[in-house]
Amino acid sequence: MKTIYVDTSVFGGLFDEEFAVWSKLFFQYVLQSDIKIIISDITIGELENAPIKIRRFVENLPEHNLTFILLDSEAMQLGSKYIHENVVGKSSLNDCYHIALATTHKANLLVSWNFKHIVNIERIHGYNAVNLKNGYHTLEIRNPREAFDYENNN
Repeated sequence: MKTIYVDTSVFGGLFDEEFAVWSKLFFQYVLQSDIKIIISDITIGELENAPIKIRRFVENLPEHNLTFILLDSEAMQLGSKYIHENVVGKSSLNDCYHIALATTHKANLLVSWNFKHIVNIERIHGYNAVNLKNGYHTLEIRNPREAFDYENNN
């Protein structure tokens, strides 16, 4: 079964004019499949101040498509290594935790609209260099538009 870690920006993208079409298509595709969405307590914390319509969408995700994970010491250590290796700055710690959680839980893909700190080729290379250096696999990181071949259902 394919697993996709979804960060906070993708849920917000459902109600953002710039990202809504692809965010909705992404969730439609996932929810009509056997793909598991992974969300974490970091995501839930970031959504606490989000508009109610975003929080309700997350609360109403079908359980069979959802895996909920908690930030643990392994992911905290790996996330700190991304900062120590200057992949991103200290202010991006939660972004690092998203990457680390997806890595340590062996997600097939991490999906985000955060082009500054996550879906950025230099950052992706940096995260994956740290992953390999520390005995983890590389992580595929894409935005929802790139996540699937929507026309051919792949």
